[in-house]
Amino acid sequence: MRRKKKIGIIIILIVILALGGVLFLKLGGRSFEIGGSNSPQSLNKKGVSPITGLECENYKRRPFAVMLAEDPVTRPLSGISSADLVIEMSVITGSITRMMAVYGCQSPTEIGSVRSARHDYIPLAMGLDAIYCHWGGSHYALDKLNAGIMDNIDALKNPHNAYYRKPGIPMPHDGFTSMKRLSNAAQKLGYRLTNKFEGYPHLEKSKVKSQKSKISKGRLTVGYPGQYRVFYEYNQETNTYLRWRAGEKEIDKNNGKQVEVSVVIAMRAESRMIEPPDYNDVDVEGEGEAVIFQNGEEIKGIWRKTGKYSNSKLYFLDYSGNEIKFTPGKIWIEIVEPYQEVRWEPTE
Repeated sequence: MRRKKKIGIIIILIVILALGGVLFLKLGGRSFEIGGSNSPQSLNKKGVSPITGLECENYKRRPFAVMLAEDPVTRPLSGISSADLVIEMSVITGSITRMMAVYGCQSPTEIGSVRSARHDYIPLAMGLDAIYCHWGGSHYALDKLNAGIMDNIDALKNPHNAYYRKPGIPMPHDGFTSMKRLSNAAQKLGYRLTNKFEGYPHLEKSKVKSQKSKISKGRLTVGYPGQYRVFYEYNQETNTYLRWRAGEKEIDKNNGKQVEVSVVIAMRAESRMIEPPDYNDVDVEGEGEAVIFQNGEEIKGIWRKTGKYSNSKLYFLDYSGNEIKFTPGKIWIEIVEPYQEVRWEPTE
């Protein structure tokens, strides 16, 4: 009997100690359960963008690639400085250029003027695992998009009110959107919202400092014709390139600031007219010459993209076949003809 009593007391003591341990762990209302809401893993809400190499809260968000106009009447563009990456190239050989702005980290409240899709941009958007956003498009592009080649949001269909027309602006330049509208539409369309893009390699901060050029200023000219001509001014103090177009600063209407990027890439690719005078075809898949401008220096190499309308990444390689590491920050890719001028001039 006494023995049973002792065993009962021991069991009670064990239960009390166990309960006390649980209360201790939850002291102050905090739970230290592994993987819980207050664990070290969950307290760190920021990660690194696979495109820019910079910390951002939306680093896991699947990017949205939005087609933007470059017609002079559309300037200044809204939301252009918020893009992680922009790809610019001619949509008519030797003439009009257009941009595809890729948004991941930032969420501009207004993006536009939104313009039509072109088939050359589709494999580039696919290679970034982006959702392609556009206002209609050429029949070459729409044939592929309507057949389901990739996730896209077309303003002509305007699913879930993803786009709107802005009063006081002449058509077709009055089309606008926002990250909130695009994200809402993508979610309701059932598109995957988590990014699978493997990203670009980036230099560590210490290596960026060691690789910075001794020059304090410089100018990079990209020889698009006439009013589409572009140049960038390099400033060593900020280690960035300020963008100019047609002799004027490239201003973002949302914040009144000049577009400023860390890396500019000149990518040479041939084009040809396939339906004069409206449409051309650019060789954005395959391989060609590339020059990377960063840290006040120019690095010569090659670009490579395999497949035909595939999800393969657009690589930038040195002549040994190694990926070139970028300075962390925003990237602009200028796709130019083999004969077009790309000139870097230190000014001091």
